[in-house]
Amino acid sequence: QVQLVESGGGLVQAGGSLRLSCAASGRSFSSYAMGWFRQAPGKPREFVAAVSWSGGVTYYADSVKGRFTCSRDNAKNTVYLQMNSLKPEDTAVYYCARPRIGAPSYVPDEYDYWGQGTQVTVSS
Repeated sequence: QVQLVESGGGLVQAGGSLRLSCAASGRSFSSYAMGWFRQAPGKPREFVAAVSWSGGVTYYADSVKGRFTCSRDNAKNTVYLQMNSLKPEDTAVYYCARPRIGAPSYVPDEYDYWGQGTQVTVSS
């Protein structure tokens, strides 16, 4: 069984930074890509970033490209999302997730394990 636990969310002013962490339990963490998604009130869950199993390739939504950095430490079974230059429109609950197969995906339905989410609030 895989469990994902996010941490690092909070309240920050516009222009500030936060680093989210997602700790994974279970085997085979290093065999899977990992993804980050977010969901604001009244909006569908949207893709934010993903990282390949090795950490060598990353993918970003256009809205966060250049501001967010996704990385992983396979020795610690942890994936990170460094968020800089935060904007009020980044306010959402952020989730990490593991895809059903090993490859990264932009589609939430292709992920079968999800964390409980961590709230990020950016004030203007």
